[in-house]
Amino acid sequence: MDRLMIWLDNSIKWIGEKSAWLNLCLVLLICLDVIQRYIFNQSHNVILELEWHIFSLVFLLGSAYTLQMDKHVRVDVFYHKFNAKTKAIVDILGSVFLLIPWCIVGFITCYKYASNSFYIKENSPNPGGLPAWYVIKYCIVLCFVLLMVQGFLLIYKKLKLIKNES
Repeated sequence: MDRLMIWLDNSIKWIGEKSAWLNLCLVLLICLDVIQRYIFNQSHNVILELEWHIFSLVFLLGSAYTLQMDKHVRVDVFYHKFNAKTKAIVDILGSVFLLIPWCIVGFITCYKYASNSFYIKENSPNPGGLPAWYVIKYCIVLCFVLLMVQGFLLIYKKLKLIKNES
């Protein structure tokens, strides 16, 4: 069991670290877009849509890694004052009652959304835009899968922590 958990943990870390490089791609693409617009007075829909897709991928593929590194947004009124065991209990309850159920809802909803897009072979409605919009829509589904896996990993780690402190 531990070997699987380590593999899943490392996989999420790898995806998160690799997706961070998309920020560099995005910056270069935006620079290209700015140069084309203001120096050559041109604009291409494919570049605009690619910016949107890469920006989305940064968040979609990096969200589980952000949770793994405990860098997500947290409304921290009391949490920082808790001891490690109480924090672990709060994290478990949050994962069981909020994170995982919403990941399931998101997965089901977005899977239908992406599948419908695939079924109709959805492309950009803009001339010269990107084809196969369903690819980015399936990445939304992947985001919820990765978040849910990370939620289970978090529960597993926190239960081990509680067990070791007892």
